[in-house]
Amino acid sequence: MRISRRRPAVHCLVAVAFGAVVLTGCGDDGTDAATQPSASMQPSAAASSDDEKDSGPGTDDGTSAPADQAPFAGTKQFVQIEDAWTEGGTTYVSVRPAKKEAMTEPHEAWIVVPGEGPYTTVPLAEEAQVLLSVPLGDDSRAASYSQAEFVSRLTAQEADARPRTGYDLSFDGEGNVTRLKSLYTS
Repeated sequence: MRISRRRPAVHCLVAVAFGAVVLTGCGDDGTDAATQPSASMQPSAAASSDDEKDSGPGTDDGTSAPADQAPFAGTKQFVQIEDAWTEGGTTYVSVRPAKKEAMTEPHEAWIVVPGEGPYTTVPLAEEAQVLLSVPLGDDSRAASYSQAEFVSRLTAQEADARPRTGYDLSFDGEGNVTRLKSLYTS
């Protein structure tokens, strides 16, 4: 009798573990952004200054920034987001590379390991896909939100809670975010 009760429990645990993997997006495209090497993991100091956060990326005369100031161009990164805002019709996020580690006890989950160093301001492409899950989204499964909803939900969070949420970002060749997906955390 005892053995027959254990078998369904094991099946439930396997289903929960598989569900956690599916919900966290580990298998999105067969790659893990947290472990991908990138030649540009260290953002340039010029791209992360507080002055640039106020004026957006680029140079003082309003022209676009040189390629060396687009540190994540053409990459996928796992990051923390410190802040988000919209200026001149463009949404900007202040990011810094982080890592995610699997936690298996007492339940399956991801832990965001904060990065170190300055945050870098990067723009979202006009048609960037924004996928949010709990705590920013309404459900454990990532759903599509507008950039304005993302900014509103992020800035509504307490500043000290923001580093506990991680994001998978995809960048185009010019350093614009084309896809932003929050990591599910309960």
